[in-house]
Amino acid sequence: MSADKKRIVIVTGAGIGIGAATAKAFAALGDHVVVTDILEREGRETVAAISAAGGAAEFHLYDVRSTKATDALVADVEARHGRIDVVVANAGIAHRTKLADLTDEKWDLTFDIDLKGIFRLVRAAAPGMRARRSGSVVALSSIMGVAYGWDEHVHYSAAKSGVVGLVRGLAVEMARDGVRVNGIAPGYIRTAQLLSEENSLGPAGAEKAAEFIPMGRLGTGEDIADVAVFLASDSARYMTGQVLVVDGGLLVGRY
Repeated sequence: MSADKKRIVIVTGAGIGIGAATAKAFAALGDHVVVTDILEREGRETVAAISAAGGAAEFHLYDVRSTKATDALVADVEARHGRIDVVVANAGIAHRTKLADLTDEKWDLTFDIDLKGIFRLVRAAAPGMRARRSGSVVALSSIMGVAYGWDEHVHYSAAKSGVVGLVRGLAVEMARDGVRVNGIAPGYIRTAQLLSEENSLGPAGAEKAAEFIPMGRLGTGEDIADVAVFLASDSARYMTGQVLVVDGGLLVGRY
């Protein structure tokens, strides 16, 4: 890919799971990936893996809860690279909490990361994208945000539902400026989050879930990453405001 075709791509939460797979997928296309995470070691490992494969990437320690850090990240990337072409807003948390134990602070933490974190980064990147009349945002929701309820995770379901509304509102506001905004709602993906006994299904529950997924398996980070690559590409040039469910047929197969 020539220098003028190389896109500048920011991926949040790119140290592990879906974010790491997505960073690697964009890098494999020849894009320059700005890998961000609060997990420094894991983030640097993602960059090292990209570099080892011949790709281009850099790491930024970045907490999506900070407006100051968000504005600084965008300003730095635009100053050094001239633009931001793609934002994949993936960073998120899911902490199992019963309603009786769901304090204001726990609710606010999940919303601050899973919903407001996306808003902050898009707000900061939008002026440059609109000025260039070019840009694509991909935001991560969840099947728990578009169709499923999730007991002991009502704050997560509510935040991920909010991502759907955020995608729609942003898409309409920026469409005439050449910026597209879409989302992905993953199903059960084999990540550290899903395999956590404390906060999600755990290994045994994950394998049991695979049995009732029509495709017969859990998803992988790569399954989601490839859809993110598509949404950010010219192949999706007439798509905006959409949230694509990527779940192996789970939602349509449960009846």
